[in-house]
Amino acid sequence: MRVVFMGTPEFAVAVLRQIVEAGWDVAAAYTQPDKPKNRGMKLVPTPVKEYALTQNIPVYQPQSCRDEAVLEELRALEPDVIVVAAYGKLLPQALLDIPKVAIINVHSSILPQYRGAAPINWAILNGDTETGVTIQYMAAELDAGDILLVKRTPIGPEEDAAELYARLAELGGAAACEALSLLAAGNAPRTPQVYGPQYQYASMLSRDMSPLDWSRPAQALVNQVRGLIPWPCAVTEVAGVRWKVYRAHVGPETNRAPGTILSAGKDGVAVACGDGKSLVITQLQADGGKRMAAADYLRGHPITV
Repeated sequence: MRVVFMGTPEFAVAVLRQIVEAGWDVAAAYTQPDKPKNRGMKLVPTPVKEYALTQNIPVYQPQSCRDEAVLEELRALEPDVIVVAAYGKLLPQALLDIPKVAIINVHSSILPQYRGAAPINWAILNGDTETGVTIQYMAAELDAGDILLVKRTPIGPEEDAAELYARLAELGGAAACEALSLLAAGNAPRTPQVYGPQYQYASMLSRDMSPLDWSRPAQALVNQVRGLIPWPCAVTEVAGVRWKVYRAHVGPETNRAPGTILSAGKDGVAVACGDGKSLVITQLQADGGKRMAAADYLRGHPITV
């Protein structure tokens, strides 16, 4: 089968790499246009473009997939299957109709739970203990297509969103290869999604989600810390200094008021929470500083308890 791949970030690279290593005929890779970055505003290629060029895969970077010339270019590639993984743009129906067999998408949740932009983060923010990847047939509505297959995996109790992202990317690549084999054999299943109020939409993250509210339960704050890595990160202010919090765990019980600093030393900074427990911050980054262990920070910035 002739495959066209569409993706942009590192998550997509892991999927494309496994497709290539499995021996599928990848005719082209579509990815977002290069974007200017850093002070010099130098154009930087996407991770998918960088990888595809190392494999001598032709790369296309259209500004819009709704342009008829772009659609004609894609039709000329005569794909049997288009595989999409974190491409970053909604695809028009005219594009969905191009492949001879199917256009499938690698989505990092167990659909229909967590349709939308940030499924990995919301699974951790909500304290879920399991997630996975879904291979779905693409439809015009976002993440609403029929399900081809699902791969499940537990979420580690200390695993953050960046760590889970890397694991799900690898799982997504394996799932995409399995889906291609099923499509090639002509026996790929197709299960319609039934979406209802019991499922949550995984909306985009924002900086408004960052501040730690000490009136909340300690475990909820741990989940907030884990779920907002690497962006926008959980934040708090201690002794007039703003911290990004990267690692924390539930600490001992306390009867002190929420927000009270209980201890600050080699084990980290313990703060009282709203459920009578404490949150122990063990890794942080102060404004203008580097990410480091809380104990190391305290050696240069002691806090009076």
